[in-house]
Amino acid sequence: MCSANAPTPRRWDGTSTRTPRSRSLRVDADSPTRLVRSAQPGRCPDCGNRVDWHPRTDGDDRAVGLHPHELPAAVVPAVSRWHVSSGIAHPAHDGTPWCRIPHTALCPARSAPAALTPQLTTLRRHLALHTRRLINNGTLTTPAAPPSMERTEPCRPARPIAHLLGVHYIASRPIGAIQCVAQTRQRHRCTRPVLDDQAPHGTWTLAPATLINHRSRPVETMAVYDLTYLPFVEQMRWRHQHCPGHAASSAADLALTEWEPFDPRLHHQHIHQRLPRGGRKQHHGA
Repeated sequence: MCSANAPTPRRWDGTSTRTPRSRSLRVDADSPTRLVRSAQPGRCPDCGNRVDWHPRTDGDDRAVGLHPHELPAAVVPAVSRWHVSSGIAHPAHDGTPWCRIPHTALCPARSAPAALTPQLTTLRRHLALHTRRLINNGTLTTPAAPPSMERTEPCRPARPIAHLLGVHYIASRPIGAIQCVAQTRQRHRCTRPVLDDQAPHGTWTLAPATLINHRSRPVETMAVYDLTYLPFVEQMRWRHQHCPGHAASSAADLALTEWEPFDPRLHHQHIHQRLPRGGRKQHHGA
């Protein structure tokens, strides 16, 4: 008997010639992160070695940089053991024979921790050799000397301080250069900036600071890009680092947001006591 169904066309190797229907991946509503990848790869700015950045669960809003490879848990001190689950880094051991370790414990540009096992000392030496190769090849440049205190402040802060959702954050680049982290239809990172002419803008203002400088005189004010008077959805768009086109989109993110909670003691060199050129101090009513 002949089959009622026509045979499926196949190639010489037996595979079907029909193109399967493509399906777009979506981020689950219950996912703890919107990143497509389980980690955001990067390079340590101090030593040039590879680092995997993960969101964390220890109450710190900053991503943690982990060594990209798992290590035997027996050679890692208990205080340095991390494990990754669903793309989220947890500062504890999960009971398996393997664990992850923060890059700061191995970074050759930092002082070596006192509790390093021989295996970690060997790994740190290999990372130091790789750093030396990067410096010799000109790929990694040593950090420049800090600018003199007598020089005038720049008219545009390189790392501006922003106030949104009731929290002060510090950005990794100027306000106009903050890039959207969402994924486009071509599966590339969106190239549009978060700051858009068609969307409400923030306002540069002078806010009180609590830092005591090196001369033990209080810093009374600091320049802050104020976004608190914008609608809540706009503040969330800035916090998620999305352009207006991806504000309400379900697209996944291809990079971690670059906001970092502002700490006056850690970021005192980025405090500016005058408004950027062209910025005007404004007061907004409640």
